[in-house]
Amino acid sequence: MLRIEVSVSKRQLRLYDNDRLVKTYPVAVGKMVTATPIGTYKIINKQRNPGGPFGAFWMGLSRPHYGIHGTNNPSSIGKAVSHGCIRMYNKDVLELAAKVPVGTIVKIQEK
Repeated sequence: MLRIEVSVSKRQLRLYDNDRLVKTYPVAVGKMVTATPIGTYKIINKQRNPGGPFGAFWMGLSRPHYGIHGTNNPSSIGKAVSHGCIRMYNKDVLELAAKVPVGTIVKIQEK
């Protein structure tokens, strides 16, 4: 079973298949005043080319208004700059979205 774990402090998203690490991706996370919410969520929807600043793909989380998405500002990856969402390079979010179905667990943690 696939699951996603996000480390806010390391600015990494890790994809696991059961207990096997499949891939690690660099991400951008929320800035101090709009922090990425810690907790366990699910992917509830997916949309290709959502428009605006969301890059090539959007995966909405069960926490309203938050998601994992691409970016039209690749220089932001690796930084704490978003409004709380998890930002990925467009090529990475497309690769991840092709692997994970709606319903995938997303665990966001500080470490």
